[in-house]
Amino acid sequence: MIYGLGMLESGLTFDFGQLVMDSEFARMIKHTIKGMPVNDETLALEVIREIGPSGNFLCHQHTLQHMRAQSQPELINRSMRESWEQKGSPRVYQKAVEKVRHILETHKPEPLPRDVRARIRSIVVVTEKEMGIL
Repeated sequence: MIYGLGMLESGLTFDFGQLVMDSEFARMIKHTIKGMPVNDETLALEVIREIGPSGNFLCHQHTLQHMRAQSQPELINRSMRESWEQKGSPRVYQKAVEKVRHILETHKPEPLPRDVRARIRSIVVVTEKEMGIL
C-alpha cells in the first residue's frame, strides 16, 4: 500500500510539489512490482548471438525499441552531469513545482455524470443534516 503522497511533517502539512514527486516515485514502484515480461522477445537471445560477448547492445535496434518500456521518470534526471548542468541544473523539487503550476493553470476536469453528482449530494445533505449543519 502506498499512501501519504504529498504529506510532510507526519501529515500536518501538505505540499503539491511533494505530491508530484511522490506520485512519480509511486509510479516507479508500481512499475517495478509489476515485473518484466520474460519471453523470446524480451530475452533477445538472437540479438545476443548476433552481437556477441564484446559487442555494443546500446546502439542495436532491439534495445532502442524496448528501452522505453522501462520506467520513464518525468522529474528525475538520468542524464550525464554535464548535460544536466547545461540545462541549468534543475532540481527535482523545482521541476515538480513547475508541473504543479502547469496542472493548476491548464487542467480541465471532466464533470461527474449527473447521477453521480446527485448521489454525492444526497450523501452530503444527509451527513450535514445529521451533524446539525443544515
